Amino acid sequence: MLQTERVALRARHDEDIPVLQAELYNDIATRSRADTRPWLPIPPGAPSPYAVADAPADVAFFSVVDTASGELAGEALLWGVDTHNRTAHLGLALRPAFRGRGLAGEALTVLCRYGFTVRGLNRLQVDTLADNLAMVAAARRAGFALEGTLRRSAWVCGAFEDEVVLGLLAEEWRAHRPADVWAGGQPQ
Repeated sequence: MLQTERVALRARHDEDIPVLQAELYNDIATRSRADTRPWLPIPPGAPSPYAVADAPADVAFFSVVDTASGELAGEALLWGVDTHNRTAHLGLALRPAFRGRGLAGEALTVLCRYGFTVRGLNRLQVDTLADNLAMVAAARRAGFALEGTLRRSAWVCGAFEDEVVLGLLAEEWRAHRPADVWAGGQPQ
């Protein structure tokens, strides 16, 4: 498990899937703002998008756990992993009860650890809607720099919205990383 004092990232467990499905995927308005793919109803018995049994090689799926309570707080992922250019994108979604607690910035920090230290990547990127101020702030706290705005590039519930791109390079992360980063090369 990869963790800070307040947040842990672990493999997705079977019991996480219905919770993530109910609180993240079935919240159509929020899901439509968080994913570039259109929301589609999932019929009973069909596989959940949170099931990761046959995960593609360019994605690393995690469940986010609040270490204080041990509860599932949400999902995180490294996606679009490009091993040639050593780049990837980060994704994060917290359950409604866990938003506004500062957990997103810590979860992004742990994802950066994983991407830079474990995977040996050189660049990580966060793409989010421009009005998602909480995610922009969390990414900035984790060391990401605002790199640009993609004007009206996201179709969200009947309207085009601006997206922003934030990036972080390995050398910037090493200079910025908080003191709780793995001591002696060992995860906490």
